[in-house]
Amino acid sequence: MTPETVIAAFDDFAERDDETEFKHTGKPCFIPLDNASIHRSQAFRDKQEDWLLRGICPRFIPPYCPELNLIEILWRKVKYEWLPMQAYQSTFEHLKTTVKNVLDQVGQKLWITFA
Repeated sequence: MTPETVIAAFDDFAERDDETEFKHTGKPCFIPLDNASIHRSQAFRDKQEDWLLRGICPRFIPPYCPELNLIEILWRKVKYEWLPMQAYQSTFEHLKTTVKNVLDQVGQKLWITFA
């Protein structure tokens, strides 16, 4: 993953969002980001003003706060609850297949609740 990849994803999202929420309501879309170097690159920072004008508001979560990073919450559930122990004890290919199968079930059979 490179800063250019992330920038392209944000640009694509901004183009799609032009047709939806911000254009019609004026409500900005806040996108939480971790502090990865690709999010802190000069190229990424150079695009932020353009995104802000289009209602896309990248916001950094505090460092070392995995509880605020949704992918960290998902990955913790996968590793410690949903992935069977035997997945770790086999080949790497088997591990990849098992992880993919688990991820395919998220939102279908597997849920994260914040109750």
